[in-house]
Amino acid sequence: MALYLGLLVFSFIVNAVLVIPFINLLYKLRFTRRVEAPKTGKIPVFDKLHDKKAGTPVGGGILIVATVSILFALIFPLARYLGVYIRGAYDVTSEINIVFFTFLSFAFLGLYDDFSKLFRKMEPGKVGMWVGLRRKHKFILQWILALIISFLIYNNLSVDIVNIPLVDIVIDLNWLYIPFAAFVIVSFVNAVNITDGLDGLVSGLLLICLFAFWIITASVFDTPLSIFISLWIGALIAFLYFNIWPARVMMGDSGALAFGATLAVIGLLTGKIFVLVVVGGLFVIEVLSSAIQIAGRKFLGRSLLPMAPVHLFFQIKGWEEPKIVMRAWLAGLMLAIFGLWLALI
Repeated sequence: MALYLGLLVFSFIVNAVLVIPFINLLYKLRFTRRVEAPKTGKIPVFDKLHDKKAGTPVGGGILIVATVSILFALIFPLARYLGVYIRGAYDVTSEINIVFFTFLSFAFLGLYDDFSKLFRKMEPGKVGMWVGLRRKHKFILQWILALIISFLIYNNLSVDIVNIPLVDIVIDLNWLYIPFAAFVIVSFVNAVNITDGLDGLVSGLLLICLFAFWIITASVFDTPLSIFISLWIGALIAFLYFNIWPARVMMGDSGALAFGATLAVIGLLTGKIFVLVVVGGLFVIEVLSSAIQIAGRKFLGRSLLPMAPVHLFFQIKGWEEPKIVMRAWLAGLMLAIFGLWLALI
């Protein structure tokens, strides 16, 4: 555990040193949020609440993905060379390849979406102006990547079972594990992305989830995942310092998509799918509220909820942004404790 704690601190220091120059670079590249409200007509609630953040750099996730990937590529071989005992639940090389394919592929998808949002011409949408990739196109690409990753987990690591805690039931899904795992990945990709709407909300909740799975991976002696999560937590803490309200930098889709997908894969690799749903319970609530709202408008022609996602509902009720975020962190902490209890009993 001393090794993992040291790596966390080291990653924090590296990212703390780099984050301010990186923010300045984003300003120079004009990689900043722009006003999304239409110039005429009705202004959507989201734009009313969030267009004041225009001009804030977007793409903090790029730095985290880059530093975690580079540090892992340098530290993991060095740890082996120095005689650190490396143990994994699966073939170590295959496990690392799957984790980083997930981390990087979804980061590039998110980066393309961020670039489109910031530099492509805005088009009229069903509600206000539309920026970035079309929802349908992004959803298809997410499923393609998720199916590839799920196949690799099934084929290369021979994972095809799901464990239900408390009742201790093990379900052998066989090849059906592939669409099941892809569904989990796509769900958490969108859940994390949707939650990334308030300063510090998603990065704080991610930290809580990662601390829970850090304990789980350390308890089963999965060295690659433990090292990876250590570096990731350290980077997120440094980022969160500049992401809390009022944010000096935003995560962007480059981070949200990569982090949601990788969190889901960690849950799949540890065999803790249901624990993941509990630990990431607020992400689940956020994405369910949005799914219910979309379904209501598409099939019934009306909204089923006053506002979605949930954090936006509290904003229109008059809650201040920091209050929503802090209370979400507290709820996330209690869910993480409960999830850890389920994982370790």
